[in-house]
Amino acid sequence: MASPVPPPTSPTATGIPVAVRGLRKSFGDQAVLKGVDLDIRAGEVFVLMGPSGSGKSVFLRHLIGLEAPDTGEILLGGELATSEGLGERYRLAMVFQSGGLLNSLTVGENVGLYLSEHQLKPTAEIARIVAEKLAAVRLEPSVAVKYPTELSGGMRKRVAIARALVTDPQLVLFDEPTSELDPLVALAIGREIVGLNHRTGATIVVVTHDRDLAFGIADRIAFLDGGEIAAIGTPAEMRASRHPLLQQFLAADFKPE
Repeated sequence: MASPVPPPTSPTATGIPVAVRGLRKSFGDQAVLKGVDLDIRAGEVFVLMGPSGSGKSVFLRHLIGLEAPDTGEILLGGELATSEGLGERYRLAMVFQSGGLLNSLTVGENVGLYLSEHQLKPTAEIARIVAEKLAAVRLEPSVAVKYPTELSGGMRKRVAIARALVTDPQLVLFDEPTSELDPLVALAIGREIVGLNHRTGATIVVVTHDRDLAFGIADRIAFLDGGEIAAIGTPAEMRASRHPLLQQFLAADFKPE
């Protein structure tokens, strides 16, 4: 059994806790999630690992409200995720695997899109916030006038993170943040995720099959196998686990795709 959840990474955590109870989801006859139970503490970096097809991304989509469970419930900050007005009380953000940037907009326009579309700030204030968020992911102000197609894969990932930061989120979800990146760039993205957690205290949930990323950034890791949580614990506890598929997953020759 895993040890108690460690304290938040940041002593001034502004993140919110996540509780998942009996989450089940099927698509037709295919059961993808089979009664998932999880507690994610405010301010921790929580990583969900598992082989391809285990239900990781489907689970993540439930947290952000892009999928509705067949049965079970999700509580964000102690409130049902389906509660009216939840989005007004808690700030959530998701960084998609592809980044989700719009190639027709500049980097600055992409990062400030939510603020401008909803007319939440004057133009000059949006420009200031965009510059601040780009700086937070170590991108120069000059990047703001470029288009996503002019950037490297790693820079596009950083822009996607900057865009997620404009609302100062309390819960940030990452779907395979290091996919298609070389090891050095993946390491840099991992550092950005940890840095975000340290600076803001946001609760961070990362779905990945990148073992180096998982064990490099996580306070705790859960292993999803066949739609169920097969193991959960600190990185050290997960390495010591005797679960056969987890052992195979951690072996050097395991191929998740």
